[in-house]
Amino acid sequence: MEKVVTKEKKMASTETKSSIKFSKETYMKWFESMLLMRKFEEKTGQLYIQQKIRGFCHLYIGQEALVAGSESVLKKDDRVITAYRCHAHPIGRGLHPKYIMAEMFAKATGCSKGKGGSMHMFSKEFNFFGGHGIVGGQIPLGAGIAFADKYNGNDNVTLCYMGDGAVRQGALHEAFNMAMLWKLPVIFIIENNNYAMGTSVERTSNVHDLYKIGSSYEMPSKAVDGMTCEAVHEAIEEAVNRARKGDGPTLLEMKTYRYKGHSMSDAQTYRTKDEVKEYQAQDPIEKVLAIIKKNKWANDSDIEAIEKKIEDEVAECVKFAEDSPFPTIDELYKDVYAQEDYPYIIE
Repeated sequence: MEKVVTKEKKMASTETKSSIKFSKETYMKWFESMLLMRKFEEKTGQLYIQQKIRGFCHLYIGQEALVAGSESVLKKDDRVITAYRCHAHPIGRGLHPKYIMAEMFAKATGCSKGKGGSMHMFSKEFNFFGGHGIVGGQIPLGAGIAFADKYNGNDNVTLCYMGDGAVRQGALHEAFNMAMLWKLPVIFIIENNNYAMGTSVERTSNVHDLYKIGSSYEMPSKAVDGMTCEAVHEAIEEAVNRARKGDGPTLLEMKTYRYKGHSMSDAQTYRTKDEVKEYQAQDPIEKVLAIIKKNKWANDSDIEAIEKKIEDEVAECVKFAEDSPFPTIDELYKDVYAQEDYPYIIE
């Protein structure tokens, strides 16, 4: 007997399929990528407390959707530059995290040869340009990278990330003006996690909706839910398409939140535990996982296997960093001048 399917069931089936804009593969990639960032950063925090990582250390926990949602749009040849909260971005670009961990251990195998540490990650292979310790210093650099691509006539775009505190820097306004004047293929992304170090946006800026700053330059600008991969992806996709067509830059204010302090030494007296819990209820990893489970794309054993794989990968990162050598003394004199044979003396 032929199976009869009612009109209502057909409509319901169609609605279910059309309501899912992104594929199973995309959601699984988002989940695995964000979970790797989260577990890597959690281990980094532990190692810092054990004093195996020295200097400054700024964790990305809570903000993972910004990287995951952006990277599902970008090509490998596109460029990314950011500030000093920079561990997750190169992971999203495809750099193996063991080289990031080795960098934090100040080892020669680190992605910046052990010379940069937590705040100065870099990967030429994956077009990741840092990792910059000077607040706002990366903004004109991002515009400059985009200028080079336009000059060379390719269709690459640059994503230039900054914290909400960086928008008070004068270099931002100079870079915005030139980027619009020359229609540079750059997307400026404000990672607005509510606090510049320990000071809220409301206490440091008369403009609370930071995306409105772009209006001064007639730059297309908008706010985006930075705790949701789908919203980030769609906003980046629109901006990237605009840039590739030669229509110039976009300013996106990604409204996000860091679950940990500004740095490892932050006592976090400027916010309440209830506020943190409120944002933890919007965890981007849990949002993606809920959709995966709802659509039965992975069962509990599948999720456990992914978690185990990531735990093993993070453990591999730590072992690689522990076993790697420190830079030799002659590295002090390398990468200082562009001229390779510039004379130096080692005593």
